[in-house]
Amino acid sequence: MQKKVIFPFLLVSIMTLFACTPAEEQPQYLVSLVADGREMTFEYTTPFTVAEFLRDAEIEVGELDRVDPPPFTQIRDGMRVTVVRVVEQTECQEQEIAYQTRRVLNEGLDPGEELLGQAGLNGVEEICYRVLIEDGTRRNPVETSRVVLTEAQDEVIYVGPTGQLDPVPIVGTLAYINNRNAWVMSGSSSSKRPVTTSSDLDGRVFSLSPEGRQLIFTRDTRNSDRENFLNQLWMIANTSSDGEPVQLVPEDVLWATWVPGRDNFISYTTGEARESAPGWQAFNDLWLMRVDPQNGSALSITEVLEPSSGGLYGWWGTNYEWSPNGQLLSWARADSIGLVDLESGEMQPLLQFPLFNTRSDWSWRASLSWSPDNALLLTSVHVPSPNPQIPAEFSPIFHVAVTDAGGSFQANIFENTGIWALPSFSPVSGSADSEFVSGRMAYLQARDITNSINQQAEYDLIVADRDGSNARKVFPQNGQPGLTAQQTLAWSPDARQIAFIYQGNLWIVDVETLVANQLTLDAGASNPDWTL
Repeated sequence: MQKKVIFPFLLVSIMTLFACTPAEEQPQYLVSLVADGREMTFEYTTPFTVAEFLRDAEIEVGELDRVDPPPFTQIRDGMRVTVVRVVEQTECQEQEIAYQTRRVLNEGLDPGEELLGQAGLNGVEEICYRVLIEDGTRRNPVETSRVVLTEAQDEVIYVGPTGQLDPVPIVGTLAYINNRNAWVMSGSSSSKRPVTTSSDLDGRVFSLSPEGRQLIFTRDTRNSDRENFLNQLWMIANTSSDGEPVQLVPEDVLWATWVPGRDNFISYTTGEARESAPGWQAFNDLWLMRVDPQNGSALSITEVLEPSSGGLYGWWGTNYEWSPNGQLLSWARADSIGLVDLESGEMQPLLQFPLFNTRSDWSWRASLSWSPDNALLLTSVHVPSPNPQIPAEFSPIFHVAVTDAGGSFQANIFENTGIWALPSFSPVSGSADSEFVSGRMAYLQARDITNSINQQAEYDLIVADRDGSNARKVFPQNGQPGLTAQQTLAWSPDARQIAFIYQGNLWIVDVETLVANQLTLDAGASNPDWTL
């Protein structure tokens, strides 16, 4: 390879000289090179590629540098080769995220009244860009990532609803959570009132005592000084008075309820907060605590079940349900239900079924409901799909089943109900000559059983006689959207009505007349509980 370097200011003289040179002595290739702010021209007598040309010219090309024409191109006479030096930089900057304002109906306010419920705070996000500098010239940056450093906090303005609801008679005491506060009504729906104002109930525990006087609930304390703290258990000593809630001893509570037949006794389970999903690790323990009915102090605490792994998917926790007389305690885990031997602490299985793989970080637990005579246990069971191509753990099929306390029989009484069926026995009601003296049962029926797991899947509320006969839809009316996943169905003490959540509001329906009434307006209701 032979070359001559010819600087631009000599090019005219050289070309004149070439014109006087015999053809066979003229250079075959003149190639110009533009790089690093200079321009040079080279003369060659043999062809080769641009890459070879740059090596011969002792031009190092960086990984990001641009060469035009491409390095694999063969040089030709008169070609101009340009090397653009490219430097890549990453630049990041923080930017505010403007908070949004949400106006939320709140029935604790007079119609049209407004109250600032939460101050708005701007968030912060970090935006990073890739910036190319080409031969010293900065090009337009290109966004490569956006990370929220601090979430914006919405400004929440509570507004009193201007609509009116007709008053509805309420037998006993009906309690519910509304916008993270506890509310109660008794005698009439027009008597509803908040019994907490802290707006921090987490909904894990919300339980009226059997006579409706006391209420226990958990308050979210994850923003406390204690690292990864879950919650605290609190009590309203008298739901009919204006007393302040009192804090109870238990903390990090996953489940709790009053023990029927034992005044002022609470049963509860605990866990610990975890940063990883779902946010906690259950201990699968069980405790009994007797509280002072006035100040909530612990008069006694007894460990019924020692902490354990809790079986399959035990990190989610074990659920429990007391029989109406408080003598039997049922439990539910990911693949079975059973009874607790309260003397030995042994977990005795009654029904076993394939666990349901949710393909997510939550684990399904069957709901449990005792018959008023403490003899039967109503529940949901997961069953294999009739399609052999679907593994049992992914089967979308769920039935409502019943078993007796002795485990001597089991029957599927309603099939293909969906995962959120929530079957529930009613209390016993009526006189001896009433056709409903033996009570009823209620459950939710999925409209699409292949997609019942979806939180927005629609269900109908069905009521049947205790033996499973005479099943009929009681809510909603035909053509109306269905109910979505519920925490519970709450029977009235006289077994005539059921309370539930529909489109965010508290409703009740009379199961005999099918008359339904909306009891709240602000779409923030959950966790209904109804006792005497």
